Amino acid sequence: MTVSRVSATRVALAGGIALSSVVLLSGTAFAHVSVQPQGEAAKGGYATVNIKVPNERDNASTVKLEVNFPLDHPLASVMPQPVPGWKAEVTKSKLSKPLELHGKTINEAVSKVTWTADGSKIGPGQFQQFPLSLGQLPEDADQLVLKAIQTYDNKEVVRWIEEQKEGAEEPQNPAPVLKLSAASADHHGGAAPSASASTATDEKAGHDEKDGHDDKADAKKETAAADSSDTTARILGVIGILVGIAGVAFGVLAGRRRSA
Repeated sequence: MTVSRVSATRVALAGGIALSSVVLLSGTAFAHVSVQPQGEAAKGGYATVNIKVPNERDNASTVKLEVNFPLDHPLASVMPQPVPGWKAEVTKSKLSKPLELHGKTINEAVSKVTWTADGSKIGPGQFQQFPLSLGQLPEDADQLVLKAIQTYDNKEVVRWIEEQKEGAEEPQNPAPVLKLSAASADHHGGAAPSASASTATDEKAGHDEKDGHDDKADAKKETAAADSSDTTARILGVIGILVGIAGVAFGVLAGRRRSA
């Protein structure tokens, strides 16, 4: 093999490696199931969040998602927003230690929400968001780990249940984590202990009414931001692919010219 052919081969290999790297990176940039709050998720308050589920497979579609909630920091209220083409089921479990909320004793809390495809799927190259209203968020925790299980129509199951350990690399299938911000004075459920049950009820009604007006606008903003991020990732992936192909073509042509 001549020197010119060796050089051409090396250039072609380098271009191929660059192409493969770009394809891999562009395909996994937003691959994790994650939870994203709309606005603030303050300790002791209520929040609306989106469970974002990307489809990781090229030959299968996502048809089921199960999100589990920790019972060591139980949530008395978890309400899914209807998603067209999906059926939501809320599962509750009994608590070993009852909760006191708005003057009432709560003996059970939501332990799981399951979405099952009902006329829709998350296809290759797509993602879906599943909105939830959560509350009352714990005051004695900095985050909530919401372990998720994703099922594809080819029966494959991916368990997003690995917790991130401090100082360690991100696990292969990290569990979604909802970070909680510091409690605010005006958060729902933050009234002084001496407040009457009727005052707490009125406050809840005002909160729910406000959520009804704001959730649609917040959901539109969140969806637009997510679409923009995914579009950017795809554009960068395509540019990288073109660069890699150009590198391969250049190497082959250079080799031919030198050998000629």
